[in-house]
Amino acid sequence: MNRTLRTPALGLAVLFASLLPRPARAQEPAPRATGPWNVAALLASPPKATWGAPTGLVREVYYEGELLDSKPTRVFAYYARPATGDGPFPAMVLVHGGGGTAFREWAELWAKRGYAAIAMDLAGHGPDGKRLADGAPDQDDESKFRDFSDREVRRMWTYHAVADVLHAHALIAARPEVDRNRIGVTGISWGGYLTCIVAGIDDRLKVAVPVYGCGFLQDDSAWLPRFARMSPEQKDRWVKFFDPSRYLAGVSCPILFVNGTNDFAYPLGSYQKSYRLVTKAPRTLCVTVKMPHGHYEGWAPREIGLFVDSVLTGGKPLVTVGTLKVEKGKVSTTFCSDVPVVSAKVHCTTGTGPWQPRDWTTRDATIIITTDLPAGGIRDSATRAATGRITADLPSGPITAVFLTLTDQRGARVSTEHVEPSARP
Repeated sequence: MNRTLRTPALGLAVLFASLLPRPARAQEPAPRATGPWNVAALLASPPKATWGAPTGLVREVYYEGELLDSKPTRVFAYYARPATGDGPFPAMVLVHGGGGTAFREWAELWAKRGYAAIAMDLAGHGPDGKRLADGAPDQDDESKFRDFSDREVRRMWTYHAVADVLHAHALIAARPEVDRNRIGVTGISWGGYLTCIVAGIDDRLKVAVPVYGCGFLQDDSAWLPRFARMSPEQKDRWVKFFDPSRYLAGVSCPILFVNGTNDFAYPLGSYQKSYRLVTKAPRTLCVTVKMPHGHYEGWAPREIGLFVDSVLTGGKPLVTVGTLKVEKGKVSTTFCSDVPVVSAKVHCTTGTGPWQPRDWTTRDATIIITTDLPAGGIRDSATRAATGRITADLPSGPITAVFLTLTDQRGARVSTEHVEPSARP
């Protein structure tokens, strides 16, 4: 990694403005899509709940879910809060993925960070992993993708899972130790898929972090064989109600998308189409070459906590990056950061076809500082950020996709969008 300094050529405000894409001409905003969910009713009041005794930072809770075949359902969850203080605390709603459950340790992780947190089971299971007699639909693929009519929408797993996440939001928001105006959501894999939907329909959320999960599953995902077996009408109906691409345009809170280049379930093409739908709120990317896929791997990235802190507790934000440019054998972008940027990398692939098996090469990029941070950290509020440019030479050969990553002094990484050059100059 090379690092050079240059005398400021532009005022900070002008340069910072140049980092972000110019907004399109103002138009009448489209109404928020909410699909089959009555969001106002789901959030109007907390569901009835039965609370267990605290054990350390955590206590068990069962709360009322949606009706299934006219019968009531219950959802099991773990609720955690910080060990000290009376609040009001910020809070997080934690949404597991396929094969997952309510993770006690995930809730504890956020409690140790100073947050209240609720991690619920969305497969109709209790704390022992066994199905509840009054549980919601199971989360197996047969339940997710089975044929259904418009009248059967409220029997589907996705309908219940999203509704029960909204119920969890209402439940935690009603806690006296929680600041109802500082609540976010994060989810992993199928939980990331659900987070994309929930963030698009629940405008009370203040921050969202979907990990792996995205929309456009019908275009490219691990479930293409499922869609191939559907009739055109079945496929259109599933997408209409349950694909996140129908809801991501409604996201109105800052959102961080976390994924790997070779994710088996949610490939970069569908991922990019998904995050590009978010135009009403700031979006940040954290794409890691060959990031493993799993629950523990999905909640481990330090970027998640730092991003949420920057929105809910006044923490220093992640680096802001501009548009990636590819020209004359080079790639470049601009950046703005409250924390020193210590390294930058360029990642390239020459692979074609599916994203999952592609190999990636990584090499150092050059950091060019335009306006530096003073010794000791952040400037005053008027001039608080370092700005600069990242540049790198492309390797020889036909590059089919390229992106840059920047890492700050905390070890937090952000990414540009990937670009697929049609031809090298």
